Amino acid sequence: MKLKRRRLLFLNFSKIRQLTKKFAIIILFIFAFVFMLISKTDTIVIEKTSSVAGDLLGPIIDTLSIPAKFIASSYNYVSSLRKTYEENAKLKEENKVLHELRNQIRALEIENRLLTQLLNYIQPPQAKFVTVRIVASENDAFSNSVIAYTGDVENIKSGQIVLTQDGVIGRIEEVGKNYSKIYLITDINSKIPVIIERNRVRGILAGDNTDLVKLVFTPISTDIRVGDRIITSGVAGVFPPGIPVGKVVSTGKNNIRIKPYANIKNVEYVKVIEYVADEN
Repeated sequence: MKLKRRRLLFLNFSKIRQLTKKFAIIILFIFAFVFMLISKTDTIVIEKTSSVAGDLLGPIIDTLSIPAKFIASSYNYVSSLRKTYEENAKLKEENKVLHELRNQIRALEIENRLLTQLLNYIQPPQAKFVTVRIVASENDAFSNSVIAYTGDVENIKSGQIVLTQDGVIGRIEEVGKNYSKIYLITDINSKIPVIIERNRVRGILAGDNTDLVKLVFTPISTDIRVGDRIITSGVAGVFPPGIPVGKVVSTGKNNIRIKPYANIKNVEYVKVIEYVADEN
């Protein structure tokens, strides 16, 4: 009897499984259709449910994120402390170097004062500057010059040196009632006594109406290198010493070329040096 019952139950269960397999697709389709209807008709209910779920889960998520925020802020704090420590160490090192340089400068000042007194050295006249504006230019094959408005400026004289913030640009050639003509250092008539800063070799900077100027009258065996700085020598008393003029860009035989530091083509304002005699 028991075997017959088990056999009947097994047969019935097999039939149910077969029926379920046959109608599974239909049942799934019905469920999908029902959910589509619900999503179309009960959007308000779904939105309310989502809103309630968000209100309930929001505080929980915020609470769970507190440790992560604390860890992130702690990491940023430690990183900023490390960066501050490194910057502080760097500043201490720079301060140490500056302190040593200050001591060296003080020692040099004292030494210079003693040597000046010993040699009875006479300081050159001081110079003050007046600023004028360029209003026209004459750059051609025969002349490289500019015209500056000097009507409101006093004590403008022929021969005064003219420069920009980068270096020498020329000298005053002609002075009119309101305007003055400035010969640029590239002009063929320009001749400036200069010196090579590195080895103190003297020469003359001569213009030839091109963008570069020539360094002439230097000894043949002079060690001149590309990149050497050229400054005024102060010889002849026209230009004060130590004003930057340009740098060496080529060192061909009898053709040493210097590129001026001043941007001659696009200059707008220039400074004219006026010497002031020391009354002491």
